[in-house]
Parts: sequence; C-alpha cells; structure tokens
Amino acid sequence: MSNPTKSQADILSKLGITNLNPMQLAAKEAINTDQDLILLSPTGTGKTLAFLLPLIQNLDEQIAEIQLLIIVPSRELAIQIEQVMHEMGTGFKVNAVYGGRAGSKDRIEIKHRPAVLIGTPGRVADHLQREAFEKRFIKTLVLDEFDKSLEIGFEVEMKLILEMLPHLKKRILTSATQDVQIPKFVQLKSSIIIDFLSEKISQLKVKRVLSPSKIKLETLVQLISNLGQQNGIIFCNFKDSIQQISNYLLDHGISHGTFHGDMEQQDRERSLIKFRNGTHRLLLATDLAARGIDVPELGFIIHFQLPNRESEFIHRNGRTARMNAEGTAFILQHEKEKLPNFAADAELQTLNSAKLPAPSQWSTLFISGGRTNKISKGDIAGLFLKQGKLKQDQLGVIELKTDCAFVAVKTDQVESLIPKVNQTKLKEKKVRINLI
Repeated sequence: MSNPTKSQADILSKLGITNLNPMQLAAKEAINTDQDLILLSPTGTGKTLAFLLPLIQNLDEQIAEIQLLIIVPSRELAIQIEQVMHEMGTGFKVNAVYGGRAGSKDRIEIKHRPAVLIGTPGRVADHLQREAFEKRFIKTLVLDEFDKSLEIGFEVEMKLILEMLPHLKKRILTSATQDVQIPKFVQLKSSIIIDFLSEKISQLKVKRVLSPSKIKLETLVQLISNLGQQNGIIFCNFKDSIQQISNYLLDHGISHGTFHGDMEQQDRERSLIKFRNGTHRLLLATDLAARGIDVPELGFIIHFQLPNRESEFIHRNGRTARMNAEGTAFILQHEKEKLPNFAADAELQTLNSAKLPAPSQWSTLFISGGRTNKISKGDIAGLFLKQGKLKQDQLGVIELKTDCAFVAVKTDQVESLIPKVNQTKLKEKKVRINLI
C-alpha cells in the first residue's frame, strides 16, 4: 500500500461531492462512537459512503490484514461497493468475493491481503471456514441491506460468520426497510438507531397509465415514446415477462438491457455496465434491481407489473428521484385492474402521440486487461485518443475492473477504431479489444 489517504476533503473531491447530506453526517457521528449502529435510509440516499467514509478513518495502514468486513446480499452490491472504494482513491486495498466465480480466483486476489473485504454471506463463510485469512484484526463488521440477506435465505451463513469473528468491536447494520427484525445472533448490545426512512422524496411523482389491453405491451411502447431520451428501469415480477417484453421491444427497434437472477453473472454485470455508460437507456428487470445496484440517475421507473408487497414498491420507486433529483414512477394498469392500497393514490397520466426516441449513440468495447495489469483509465484514454484517433467527445465512460475494462465509444467510430487499437500493448500487456 502506498500513501493511503484518509482525508475526507480529498476523498469527496475525487467523488465530485461538495457536502455530505444530513443522513451521512449523522452516520459519521454515530460511527465515531463506541456503539453499534442501525442505519435506516431510503434506497439511493448514499448509505455506502455514509459508512465507508468514517470507517476508512479507522483503518491502520500498518496492519497488513483484513480490518473491515462488509457482508452484502448480492454480487452486484459487492461489486458496487468495491467500485466506490476504488473511486475514493484511499490507497487501501479492497477486494470483493461472491458466488458465481471460482473460489481459487478469490484466494489469489486476497493472498495479498486487502484492508477491506466485501462479500456475499455464502462465499465469506466459506473462506472463513477454510481459514483463508487472519480473523483477529477484523474489528468492524457491516451488514449492508441485512434484511435482504435474511429474506433470501442467508441466515445460517450470517450466523456462522458472526460466530467466527470473536474480536469484533463494532457492528453496523443498514437497511432501506422499516420494522425489520434483527436476529439475536448479531449480538447488538448498545446501539444507535439512525432513521431517515420518514424523509420522503418530495420530487418523486407516482402516476398510472391505463392500458386497454391486459397484455399492456402496446401501451408500454407508447409510454416509452412519450418519455423520450431518458434513462429508466421497467420492473416485472417474473423473468418470463421480461423475455416477452424484450422480444416485443426488439421487434419495435427499441434497444435495452435485461437483468434478472437466472442470467449468468457476466451477462448481468455487462447489462449494468451498458446501462451506466449509455449504450442502453432502458433496463428490463425483476426486483433484483430494486436495490443494491449501481445505476445512473433515472428519469423514471415503470411498474409493468406491480409487486405484491409495499416494501418492494418503495424500493423500486427509490431507484428514481434519488438525492433530491426529480423522477416519476409509472404504473401500467389495465382498465379493469384494481390497484392495491399502496398504489391507489397514483395520478392518472394520459399519453400523447409521439415518435420513438432515437437509438443511443454509444457502444461498449471490452478490453482484456485491468488493475492487476497496472492499467489505468488514463492509459486507456490515451490509447483510444492517440492511437485510435478518437476525439474527446467520441470517448465515453471508462469502467476499470480487476482484470478487464469496458469503454463507451460513439457507435459510428467502432468499425474504424477496433483495428487501430486491438492487440496493442497497455503497460506490459497485449490486450484484446472487441465489441460486446
């Protein structure tokens, strides 16, 4: 580790943030006490930064072992928090471990110990049982979205993790849900509760759009046409519904990504990458995308099908109108369909005749090298701008991963660009570059 920084001003500057919000300030104050913390705040309000920022202050750069363990319900949330840590530029090593990839890959990455380890319950419990790393320096445990981990069946693994961490001094639990039961095995003693769930998102509007057909696909396309050039998520309850909608949108020339639990991990990650960098403006998703994923500011979300529970309705809506931004949650309602009480107050929205929005101008390229090869975003930008002859406005978002990278470029440049940059060296590695 070289020159780790704990400066809040420097970290916030790198993230492009001027000031912490009230929830983050309250969390920082609470974490700096000797008490455990239960942090309740809506999706999209910045809980990750709220706990990372003060906890980084407590890391000891002289200890070459894991000091902070963060347990999350999904691989997407693990990857998201890892990315936030990298963007903070602290200099402290961080790794994410999760199911869906070889455990040997985890062991290679954490052989050089990170200060911060993020992981899903099953994978972390497995590494602890195998004694893959020293446990006595892990003094802080974060159970992020802990209620979701319990909901999807990780109670046994979470209990096992707590039992194998006898040196814990601080426990931090976060959730975006009210009235969740905290299991006894967490062993909370004296805890502070910070509850910002009552802080309503005043900029969120909830509207309903009537469909003359139960199938609602034609009305969906009309709504998309009315919404124009905005980013949005279309929520469904079942993966079969996603496939049906996806086929219909493709038949109408509407580009989009998909995201659900039956997809391979790589496909899910790439869907989110393309959504973040503007290759896709629309994402068809199940409630897996209702929280715990990193997505851009959304102008809207659409409930193609309403969830059964109010809590999931709230989580879905929390993906838009985030951090004081404006946004609208649309409910597609068949004319004879009765809405549940939690959606009954939605205002009726009429649709106008409109053309479909123009396709995105961006495409995504894959690069077969990343941080482990000492490649930086600057190296990639230099290759594309100098050797690839791109102009600044033809190069979009660069996402750097551990062993690869993804770059958004203007679609009309892809064909001429790839022969110029493929199979060239970045640092000491010859990289493969192709369209995904």
